[in-house]
Amino acid sequence: MKNYKWLICVAVLFLSGCKKILNLQPTDKLQAGAIFGDPEGVKVYMANLYFQLPVEDFAYFRQGFNQNGGDPNNGGFAPAMVTDEAVHTEFGDFVGDGDFHWWDQGYKLIRDVNLLIDVIPTLSITEPEKAALIGESSFIKAFAYFALVKRYGGVPLMKVSQTYEGNADALKVPRSTEKETWDYVFELCDQAIANLGTEKGRRASKWTAYALKSRAALHAASIAKFGNLAPMSGDAVSQNLVGLQATQANPYYQLSLDASLAIMNSGEFSLFRPNPANPDEAAENYRMIFQDPNGASNEAIFIKGYTLPGNNQGHNYDIWYQPAQSANGWPHPGRMNPTLDFVDLYESYITPGVSAPVVTTTDGNITDYNGFNASTNYLRFDNPNEIFKDKDARLWGTTILPGTNWKGAPIIIQAGYVKPDGSAVIRTKDQIVVGGTTYHTYGAATTSQYSGFDTYGGNNTRTGFSFRKFMNQNASIVPGWNQSTTDFIEFRYAEVLLNYAEAVVESGAGDVTAAAKAIWAQCFTGSQTKKQAVHIDCTVYGYHDHHTDRCRCGFVCGGRTHRCIYYYCYHRCQCMDGLFAGIQRGQRNHSGNDQYDDH
Repeated sequence: MKNYKWLICVAVLFLSGCKKILNLQPTDKLQAGAIFGDPEGVKVYMANLYFQLPVEDFAYFRQGFNQNGGDPNNGGFAPAMVTDEAVHTEFGDFVGDGDFHWWDQGYKLIRDVNLLIDVIPTLSITEPEKAALIGESSFIKAFAYFALVKRYGGVPLMKVSQTYEGNADALKVPRSTEKETWDYVFELCDQAIANLGTEKGRRASKWTAYALKSRAALHAASIAKFGNLAPMSGDAVSQNLVGLQATQANPYYQLSLDASLAIMNSGEFSLFRPNPANPDEAAENYRMIFQDPNGASNEAIFIKGYTLPGNNQGHNYDIWYQPAQSANGWPHPGRMNPTLDFVDLYESYITPGVSAPVVTTTDGNITDYNGFNASTNYLRFDNPNEIFKDKDARLWGTTILPGTNWKGAPIIIQAGYVKPDGSAVIRTKDQIVVGGTTYHTYGAATTSQYSGFDTYGGNNTRTGFSFRKFMNQNASIVPGWNQSTTDFIEFRYAEVLLNYAEAVVESGAGDVTAAAKAIWAQCFTGSQTKKQAVHIDCTVYGYHDHHTDRCRCGFVCGGRTHRCIYYYCYHRCQCMDGLFAGIQRGQRNHSGNDQYDDH
């Protein structure tokens, strides 16, 4: 699986030291002999194209892709922090006009691909090798246009390279409709599928192209079906440059169904460790998929590799989002704080099929956001994470809950304590001695011994939860920029199964039995040896309060718990309006207060 990762490194070094070789004069043409005179030149150029792919991974932030050239100067603000799934420790995040754009870089990548396509017929390689290059070029181009259309709707389609002959106006390409743009994405996917082989590796394969088509077609179908829930107006809409007709939904769902089914019927992929003995094992299996996708080669379809630490090679996920207790001298940990709203979405094995909000009071009230009240009857627990007992295994694999272990130590997340007289100290650094034992507001004496609520340095979770998914539990933090080398899994088999099931539910087409099996294959119910996943009944996630026709956000986003911390999921299912517009989300925090009469 690691065979091609060196290509990315070679491309980075090649570009930083020899940029001129990729910008030969004239700049609108490549001299095939200079770049493609031998197979290694082709590999280097192709590695550069893969490096430019708009993969929304560890180096993707509001400023754009591949933000790992040095100090990213972004404070660790991840896309998830402009949703209700997570917040930054210092709050105040918002989407600015220049955030998450990808325009100039997108058309640069498309230009580079078109130039390669021009020279493929002239290369001294075999016909199968030429076909493979055509397939890879089509896949990369489809990936690029998918990134553009989901951001901007219809865009200019640069189907061939251009030659400047003194008339700039002749080079102007009008904007295509959104439907034309989506259709071109699928046309390119089909070209990739027709030309690529089935070999697994770090370069695109037939299965990678099918996975892209499965995802992109589902995105288009969702926009068509649910676009009326976020209506738009203006010239771009009236000219069909933005938006899709509802009648276009089912044809796109069918494309997603067919692409998903091709992978499902291939026999090439399966779920990682599909038969855990218990929820703890299921949670660890889920975590391991993201810590080391290479160990889940049966589930991974396409992986972006980070082989070496350093600028333009590694990333910063571990330093930004590590709990403060395991920061190892890094001054800015703990930035990713999953919200209680997000944690509440996860089901319980006791009552599967419905979300299971965290309950801490005897009356079961989950709408009181006023903080500690001495007159309230609180439930008593033997340890902080007992509150989450029987919650979905994926919660335990995604988040660091108060008192759970990380890197061999319990993570202390506590916001205060209740004195013997019933009064409370909340979010104010203090201590009290009771029965000869000293108790601290945040659970320990010094900032290196706890990970919650203290505002010092912006280094502690403010919601009561820290982040586990994608983090490397086995490696100590190296306190410096771009030192993490965890690989990123872009396409995996579990997503394909969810795509198929969703397309069946939303369109009424496809095989309902196969869809149910696709979901059941990922379930762990406590009595069955399966991983916990989502239920087809979308009322699990309770969004009927916002959209009575279908509470689609719960299912469309894979329960959001399955695809959590992914920003564009909200956009494709048109959830932003219902989840955020004019709605106060409650700002619920799990404080983890220590009540001393429990000891």
